[in-house]
Amino acid sequence: MKSWQQFWRQLFLFGLLALTLTGCGIQELSALKPQGPVAAMQFDLMKLSFSIMIGVFIVVILILTYVLIRYRKRPGQEGIPKQVEGSHTLEILWTAIPFLLLIIMAIPTVTTGFALSKEYDNKEALQVNVTAHQFWWEFEYPDLGVATAQDLVLPVGKKVQFTLNSADVIHAFWIPALGGKIDTNPGLENKMWLQADRTGTFYGKCAELCGASHALMDFKVEVMEQADFDKWAQKMKTVQSADPKKATASAAEGQAIFEKSCLGCHAVAGKGGKLGPNLTNFADRMRVAGIKPNERKYLEEWLKDPQKMKPGNNMPNLNLSDDQVNALVDYLYTLSVKDEVKDENKQ
Repeated sequence: MKSWQQFWRQLFLFGLLALTLTGCGIQELSALKPQGPVAAMQFDLMKLSFSIMIGVFIVVILILTYVLIRYRKRPGQEGIPKQVEGSHTLEILWTAIPFLLLIIMAIPTVTTGFALSKEYDNKEALQVNVTAHQFWWEFEYPDLGVATAQDLVLPVGKKVQFTLNSADVIHAFWIPALGGKIDTNPGLENKMWLQADRTGTFYGKCAELCGASHALMDFKVEVMEQADFDKWAQKMKTVQSADPKKATASAAEGQAIFEKSCLGCHAVAGKGGKLGPNLTNFADRMRVAGIKPNERKYLEEWLKDPQKMKPGNNMPNLNLSDDQVNALVDYLYTLSVKDEVKDENKQ
């Protein structure tokens, strides 16, 4: 008896802990707090299906409880109860009710599916090409002539048509607060559209196991007013390799190191390779390597040993000296399209 009591106590505590943890998290990373029409439509389907399942569960439990009580063996009862076989009424009911429930779920599911699969041209939506890499994200705005990485910038209240593919293995593009996930496949394009209904920063994830640092393959989504987005896009097109106003002797030395050792993989202001993330606006980004705060100490740590921070990534260890790392960091923090680089980046 005591073992059963202990079991129920542990089960109660576990349930209480699970219920408490459901309240943790932030709305910018929650599919249960939709921040756009796509997420809202998908959340409505979730609520509908959940309500039907709960309803069915309650009805089944009530019937089971009634049968257990109504037909239980009573004191003095002997022999086998009367056996009843076949009931056209019951058979029709337990066939018709699930069929009707499926119809109730199917109609909104199909209509929503057609709405979400619609493709919009550049007159109706902002076009963004997404390429997934191990373990980072590349974003290209073909109509604007702009490319960036890790931080996806979008205008508020406007549809965005995504064209997605992968440069290596299968990944999955997911911004929980804005909409459901979709696979990015090598050699195959997938399409989806999203829209953000408020400004702010949202968080994206890779939702497909893709290698050693799959859990670290995050990205940020910055949603801003249309006027601010237009200014950002214009600055991204006109920015120079390094802003002379922000450059120091150390930054100039870092630029020389970058052009010698890094430019083959990383593009800046339209010049350079595409094997690694575009760094045109690196100083404006929220994260180093997509996971650490964009602060000097983390950038230095990344440059000294990329594999330690993000195992399995394709960036080699350049074996830079401390002076070279400091110079390179000074240079990277000049790469900004904003009026000022954040103070903490310089510390």
